[in-house]
Amino acid sequence: MPISQTDLILNPDGSIYHLNLLPEHIAETIITVGDPDRVAHVSDHFDVVDEKIHKREFVTHVGYIRKKKVTVISTGIGTDNIDIVLNELDALVNIDLNTREPKPNTRKLNIIRIGTSGALQENITVGSHLATDYAVGFDNLMSFYPLEVDDFEATLSNDIREKFTLRFSPYVVRGSALLRRQFGRQMISGNTVTCPGFYGPQGRNLRKEGAFPNLVKQFQDYHSQILDFRLTNFEMETAGYYGLGRLLGHEILSVNAIIANRVKSEFAADPHAVVDTLIKKVLENI
Repeated sequence: MPISQTDLILNPDGSIYHLNLLPEHIAETIITVGDPDRVAHVSDHFDVVDEKIHKREFVTHVGYIRKKKVTVISTGIGTDNIDIVLNELDALVNIDLNTREPKPNTRKLNIIRIGTSGALQENITVGSHLATDYAVGFDNLMSFYPLEVDDFEATLSNDIREKFTLRFSPYVVRGSALLRRQFGRQMISGNTVTCPGFYGPQGRNLRKEGAFPNLVKQFQDYHSQILDFRLTNFEMETAGYYGLGRLLGHEILSVNAIIANRVKSEFAADPHAVVDTLIKKVLENI
């Protein structure tokens, strides 16, 4: 049965609604970044850039590294934007936009998120790079999807809820082991908390104190002795990536430029340089 016009919205030129992209713009390997300005920092390393598309905060460049086609796209901030980007990328490769019917054979994308993050442990130094093994979602995106988790993930979710005395259930989901082997070999392996905001949800208090005044310390101290699991860093997108990646059948890895250490109150003197070295590291492995 065709997908309705209000569920799958297309622009007059046939491109998908928010991203303004057509199926031919989507490579098998996709790099995502949060900041629209960072797209050009990635594509500057391409041998050829064939397409540049811009709509809202979503900037896309399509090109080649040697003979490998690569798409790089900006997502903006937060898992609400990840919901848009991943669903529309999936629709571009797995739905026939003319008939509005899902294709009989699904296509799997390899998506690598290059983002910035703050460390939650003293031994994770500012300037280092971290590949996320498990993501812990403190946002509510997966409340709207039938995400299946294994026993390990379910046990962690319940333990974190109890120890943090949360009024909601966080979700825990693992990223792509395949991409972690390819891109994460020279990086710290960690477990990333995805927060639904930058200030209160990450323990920052300006004029008003948050409901969890010791949140950073709680993140730092959390340790599941049964599962030997610690939290290493936090940001605002990774859990949404990993949850939707599992639901839609794509390989996804989040790699993080550590530009701050919240425990030691340190911030990178040149955060752009930390990100640029991470970009080069990812592109070398492509």
